[in-house]
Amino acid sequence: MQKHILHLDLDTFFVSCERLIDSRLQKKPLLVGGTGDRGVVAACSYETRKFGVHSGMSMKIAKGLCPEAIIIKGNTGIYSKYSNLVTEIIKEKVPVFEKASIDEFYADLSGMDAFFGSYKYASELRQRIIKESGLPISFGLSQNKIVSKVATGEAKPNNQLLINKGFEKQFLAPLSIKKIPSVGTKTYQILRNLGVDKVKIIQEMPLEMMVSVLGVNGKTIWERANGIDNSPIITYHERKSLSTERTYNKDTIDMVKLKDTIFAMAENLAYQLRRGDKLTGSISVKIRYSDFNTYSKQVKIPYTSADHKIIPVVLDLFQKLYQRRILIRLVGVKVSDIVSGNYQINLFDDTEHLINLYSAMDTIRNKYGELSVMRATAMGAKSIGRFSNPFNGEPPLVLAHRKQ
Repeated sequence: MQKHILHLDLDTFFVSCERLIDSRLQKKPLLVGGTGDRGVVAACSYETRKFGVHSGMSMKIAKGLCPEAIIIKGNTGIYSKYSNLVTEIIKEKVPVFEKASIDEFYADLSGMDAFFGSYKYASELRQRIIKESGLPISFGLSQNKIVSKVATGEAKPNNQLLINKGFEKQFLAPLSIKKIPSVGTKTYQILRNLGVDKVKIIQEMPLEMMVSVLGVNGKTIWERANGIDNSPIITYHERKSLSTERTYNKDTIDMVKLKDTIFAMAENLAYQLRRGDKLTGSISVKIRYSDFNTYSKQVKIPYTSADHKIIPVVLDLFQKLYQRRILIRLVGVKVSDIVSGNYQINLFDDTEHLINLYSAMDTIRNKYGELSVMRATAMGAKSIGRFSNPFNGEPPLVLAHRKQ
């Protein structure tokens, strides 16, 4: 059976949501992100891009490039609401789909040709999303995820593109190598130094040459340049919470030990959220005393995956919860009301320095393990245990529960 993989992407999502709320912003140059000079651009309208503005850029530099731009601090609640609305529409119409981020989806339409016609079905789905959400959305349709994603990029803004089977290489050939997913700044520079600027040149290169230059990643890029991709649709299951607990071998009232433990738990849960491109909107702390009485306290927060937002809330909840002044047997931390959305959404109020710090810390953790880098405060709880990636498959709700 021929594959039909659909890629949907809400165009300039944060900007489009703001324009939906305030129609006066239509066709105006718009920046969403940190509003101070040390802030970072989370999203920018097409009107600002012709001046060289892009997401992740310092807000100060962006304002210098496009002084007439209107700057808005983002609202995570609004963006999550619209993302969930679109998700529900797709869920109703498509049996198998993947929510890749807060504004990006894949869907498997294979087999629908016999009944509807995949392209016609995708077109009707897109029109329904536009009608019911009011948001612009683009799609690409082909036989695999990579070609469909590239096709969506070429279809934008607010359009659609079909790449028929057998025409993948022809479609990709004239595009810049920057258009291939996984070609980052460093890889792009290496390829440019070799005189490679268009996908067609990679298509004509021997696979062995790409591997010798770029290693394993060279094979991936060569395959993608040739329209080869077998990555599966990861069926969407919205995980509502993540939690971790620790039971002490010996009941304790040592406040330094207790705070170190929940500090480390909060730090690691925040990392797990970022690693899974998730955000939390609710935090709770649990205490079990030596008499086995258990108490918990929960609070709603603006959606985030940032340590410096989550940790103070956890410590404050513990302070309010610990009232009995008797020995503690177990402590736990849980993040819930989880939504898809990468760390970009935290650029609304973070500085460039903080973004770079998180990126560096997470890179080290991804390479050397979760415990390879941690704040000094959490060092006393280093034996908290390793966390598996909670967003791959369906692991147990409790990520780490180790006696000490």
